[in-house]
Amino acid sequence: MLKIRFKNKKYSAVWLVEPSIGIGRSRANELVVSAPDIADKHLTVEVNHEALELVNLVPGSSVSVNGEKVGERTKIKPGDVISLASIELEIIDPKDDSVTSESSRQSTNPRNPVSTGWALKANHTALGNRVYPLQADNIVGRSSDCDITLAAAHLSRRHARLDVKQGVLYVKDLGSANGTYLNGKAITEARVKRGDELRFDTLSFGVIGPADDMAQTTIRAAGKAAGPRPAAPRPAAKANNAHSGADASLKKEVESSEAQNPRFATAGMGVLVVLAIIVVAALFLTRG
Repeated sequence: MLKIRFKNKKYSAVWLVEPSIGIGRSRANELVVSAPDIADKHLTVEVNHEALELVNLVPGSSVSVNGEKVGERTKIKPGDVISLASIELEIIDPKDDSVTSESSRQSTNPRNPVSTGWALKANHTALGNRVYPLQADNIVGRSSDCDITLAAAHLSRRHARLDVKQGVLYVKDLGSANGTYLNGKAITEARVKRGDELRFDTLSFGVIGPADDMAQTTIRAAGKAAGPRPAAPRPAAKANNAHSGADASLKKEVESSEAQNPRFATAGMGVLVVLAIIVVAALFLTRG
């Protein structure tokens, strides 16, 4: 997640959160610029994850990016410098080494100063759409000892815990009196995704974070191609009677013997021939 700040670093940087932020003299803007010739809402930065577009709401005013005059709108990126009248703003990426120390000084959690890319944007008017960057672990509650302190009487002193593990955000209710809700459902512990609504009793927040990649296809390691499964052998038909069963058994024994001793087959054939001659001779003598 990217930020915008005054180039002279006079004030804290502002997170560039979806769908857009306003820049101008009015305190309703996320970035307030108090200078002559600045309109109440002079610019907006449209945000789609880390794709940014600067929109000039006062045509003909002196607005430029890296020295190039801006008409109605132009795409911007980290490192770009926006000139608005006598004010210079710059787009930064907190992950860059050049801004790590600045990001650390602005962290809401001194125990874990490294940004995770996750944040909560308040939906409640009492919080003025404030953005709360999240660190590796965060305690939310009414107590001043919490990492994110929300001065609301109906919140528990330690209401919930937010943890970022391997880039994934999780929330856990810490036994609060009035509950923690994810997309309107009361939860004890759950995984949180970008775009979800997280609510601590009545205080609602939009979840800002990296795009979800858990649905990507898993590719298995290469191996031997699996061939078609062999058809299961069909069970042999049951014999119709004991005789056919005996014949099948005898045939099996003969075939087995022939397979084990080839000469057995030859000898058996000779015996059959001799028996046939004897039978023919007996019939001839009987008729005579």
